[in-house]
Amino acid sequence: MKKTLSVLAITVATASLSFAGQAVSSKKVVTPQDDCRFRANEWQLDASVVGAGGNYNDKSGGGVGGNVGVNYFFTKFIGVGVDNSVGGFWPSSNSGPEAVDSLQADLLLRYPICSWNLAPYLMVGGGASWGTASQGDGNVGGGLEYRVTPNVGLFADCRWLYGGSTSAGQLSMALPRVGLRFAF
Repeated sequence: MKKTLSVLAITVATASLSFAGQAVSSKKVVTPQDDCRFRANEWQLDASVVGAGGNYNDKSGGGVGGNVGVNYFFTKFIGVGVDNSVGGFWPSSNSGPEAVDSLQADLLLRYPICSWNLAPYLMVGGGASWGTASQGDGNVGGGLEYRVTPNVGLFADCRWLYGGSTSAGQLSMALPRVGLRFAF
């Protein structure tokens, strides 16, 4: 019985020491900084070269021009953008070049891969095209952006413009862009 009481007393004494409290550490917990170059509440300015290929004003052909745009991302993944493309369109019918202006507004959905500084994105929206004929259109497309620095990126994308038959004719055209993107 004395052995049992002795073992019980030692066990209780040892257990009471283990519940006495925890040691206080003076170490600070440091959370790692998010090093992703794609941010929420981000404004972007685009400057690019734009191409064109397909049907415009019931004429098949291609063209080249310039594009400027502005985008705003509410979150790291969702944003909106507006851009304007101005250039020349050369119909394959050799009827001479036509000046074309295309203003587009899009919903942007991107998926940043922060470890690669890369973000594939999708865009869907609509706008209008003016030239020898004017008409509204819808568009859908996608692209890829690579951030060289947190504020400068390279991008390439392509969207398909489509419009119904109107007095201006059928619109079915690809608009690829390649350019620089400045984020702030």
